[in-house]
Amino acid sequence: MPAFPDAAKRELADSQLRHNLANATTTIRRKRADVVEELDDWAQLRESGAEIKAHTLSNLDIYLERFETAVTEAGGTVHWARDADEANRIVTELVQATGEREVVKVKSMATQEIELNEALAEAGIDAWETDLAELIVQLGHDTPSHILVPAIHRNRAEIREIFRSEMGKVGTPAPDDLTDEPARLADAARRHLREKFLRAKVAISGANFAVADTGTLVVVESEGNGRMCLTLPQTLISVVGIEKLVPSWRDLEVFLQLLPRSSTGERMNPYTSTWTGVTAGDGPQEFHVVLLDNGRTNALADEVGRQALRCIRCSACLNVCPVYERTGGHAYGSVYPGPIGAVLTPQLRGTASEVDKSLPYASSLCGACYDVCPVAIDIPDLLVHLRTRVVEERSGVRDKPMDALMGVASWVLGDAKRLAVAQKVASWSRKVIGRRGTIGRLPAPLSRWTDARDAPAPAQESFRSWWERTRGGKP
Repeated sequence: MPAFPDAAKRELADSQLRHNLANATTTIRRKRADVVEELDDWAQLRESGAEIKAHTLSNLDIYLERFETAVTEAGGTVHWARDADEANRIVTELVQATGEREVVKVKSMATQEIELNEALAEAGIDAWETDLAELIVQLGHDTPSHILVPAIHRNRAEIREIFRSEMGKVGTPAPDDLTDEPARLADAARRHLREKFLRAKVAISGANFAVADTGTLVVVESEGNGRMCLTLPQTLISVVGIEKLVPSWRDLEVFLQLLPRSSTGERMNPYTSTWTGVTAGDGPQEFHVVLLDNGRTNALADEVGRQALRCIRCSACLNVCPVYERTGGHAYGSVYPGPIGAVLTPQLRGTASEVDKSLPYASSLCGACYDVCPVAIDIPDLLVHLRTRVVEERSGVRDKPMDALMGVASWVLGDAKRLAVAQKVASWSRKVIGRRGTIGRLPAPLSRWTDARDAPAPAQESFRSWWERTRGGKP
């Protein structure tokens, strides 16, 4: 993937993409605002959610051990994965031990993060996505572009063509007379998936929450496909980020109000599935939990950055972000797009690559993301924090003209005398660069800045000069 500015430029050229995104995000924004406004205690719920998450992260070692004990006592098995490679190896070996060559999957960002489907494919195991949007993405040989609605960049006509051309290659084909009516598309997906649900012996899921006291996992969804995966197969493997823990069942009461309102604009999720260990004669008879680190402890060690781990994957920040609405999720080069992806991904993966270095700058810092976050993650503050880290990690390296320019600005602003000289030069240059009251086009690389802005020209007299002239001394 190229760095965000280059990827965004490519996506901005797609007018259909911008239309699809604007239509979808506007609808979700409106629904969210309506249901949030119904609650008089929304601010208190938000504060409670943030406090529960912050407390859990501060005592994560305790709650992880408590969760492992509870799962084991309930008949499940807990595995610990330090990174994506280890998690993929564990899951692959667990599937191979059953003798099966295919699995059905509940929508899971953790498994997308570690590229589990690709790892299973290398081992000769087919992984079938069962969430409708994830099915669209998989059949279209595409990648997700939204946390909640992975196929948000597709319209109904595009989905119909994907179903007609691809379904028959991997299972029950779409009807020949398929139209782009939502009900017809959903029916085609239902028929295609039914044979996979009934045939599969192994399922893989993630989890929205994991309850430390009881070892319970929780998945919330809108379609019911997740419940089919969680109940029909004989073996269930759940890949769960270590940050998904909450201390007790009582804490779920807060999040089961915050999440649906923030994500889908609903008062409650249509399907909320919970499972604890193994129950004889009911549901999967073999249950495994893979607790995934993959950079999370690195984020936890950052006193500022760790608040990103409070994220409950609601996607509210994406739906209000003016940058995301115009570029879509693919430009972010990560399974986590939008504002939360811009602060979470560089912490999970580090900032060694050009993609990850660019992500903290993929924002206008307007603050809308913080206003809607149900667990009060201060994303604008985190973006600035990560920008500082990127600059510090590249200390002394000025390999681009803009970097050199920022170095000169730092040198000028770091000394009062140099700043005074610069202000006098700026006032003099007003006649050249600001004939119309705004700064005209400057030569490269400054043209990258002036071509996109109508910035006011420098004042005829600086505050410093005015003070010296009127007060007879230096300010």
